[in-house]
Amino acid sequence: MTSIRAFDAYRGRRVLVTGHTGFKGAWLSLWLAELGATVIGVSDAVPTDPSLFSVAGVGARVRDHRADIRDGAAIRDLVLREQPEIIFHLAAQPLVRRALADPYETVTTNVIGTLTVLEAARAVPGVDGVVVITSDKVYRDRPIGPPYTEADALGGHEPYGASKAAAEIIAEVYTHASFHRGAGSANMPRVVTARAGNVIGGGDWAANRLVPDVVRAVLAGEDVTLRYPRAVRPWQHVLEPLGGYLTLGLGLLGGTPLPSCVNFGPADHRALPVVDLVSLFLSAWGPCETRVLVEEDRTGVEAALLQVNSCLAQTALGWQALWDAPRAVAESARWYRSWAAGDDMAQVTRSQISRYTQASAERNMLAHTAA
Repeated sequence: MTSIRAFDAYRGRRVLVTGHTGFKGAWLSLWLAELGATVIGVSDAVPTDPSLFSVAGVGARVRDHRADIRDGAAIRDLVLREQPEIIFHLAAQPLVRRALADPYETVTTNVIGTLTVLEAARAVPGVDGVVVITSDKVYRDRPIGPPYTEADALGGHEPYGASKAAAEIIAEVYTHASFHRGAGSANMPRVVTARAGNVIGGGDWAANRLVPDVVRAVLAGEDVTLRYPRAVRPWQHVLEPLGGYLTLGLGLLGGTPLPSCVNFGPADHRALPVVDLVSLFLSAWGPCETRVLVEEDRTGVEAALLQVNSCLAQTALGWQALWDAPRAVAESARWYRSWAAGDDMAQVTRSQISRYTQASAERNMLAHTAA
């Protein structure tokens, strides 16, 4: 089991986070900064207003750059100037419904953007590794069956899932020494991909995403309408997969043998439909006037059941999810209530990272004692 103290190895390291202004990217950047890393961030813009990046003061903790992730020359020049030891590639178009409206933007951002980062990494000596963040939606959809494992077929019947599956295939090319020899690479960074999705947590304000939609409804005193009330997703707090990404990064920096791709799923394996998650959130929030309405979307775009198997992360990395769905929901509601109350969100966000890392350390201590 990975000790949380192992993350101290990031102290003094130069780490590039693409998509650092996004929801997951901002949390990761702040966590790395708390660990003492020199964090370099690159994004084309701050994607929402408000945003976690702004309200938690992430920009003050990182070397903040702006560039289109598809701009090969700009990204290569940035990597050459900043000389990161490791890259966490999160820059993406992450919304399923936006992908339906603009498949071209989604595919070029998610596929060409990934290619651009990998090309920059192989052009600049000193980059030890790249963690490419994809999604649990990379798997070819099936109506029934066990949770998806890393060996299951990739696919995608909608643009977002297909773009992330394509990014996985591109990334796999860069894991082969034969490719680098044939291409005359100046550098041969190790590359791994991480598959997680349906994260919740404070600071997400994306459109057409469940928890932000509920928060907006609660604050406006309005009802919330669910399109997929019975859809099952692997809900987890955002800090869970981020801990997995950091663990992968440690392996890359330390030269540890790693799987080429890893699922990071929740601690609670019980099926939890959308409507149940919303009920948990409203209960955690406290008294409010918001009611839950149903207006089912029958387009079939989103899978009714999506669950991933995280056994490989547990056995190969020693990673294990910590917070079950009620705890993840409670922590998310606590963050948004603090924001609505006008609290210091930089401190609130750092405190939540600290609580998570402390709980992880305590669990590791118990596990070692039991062993």
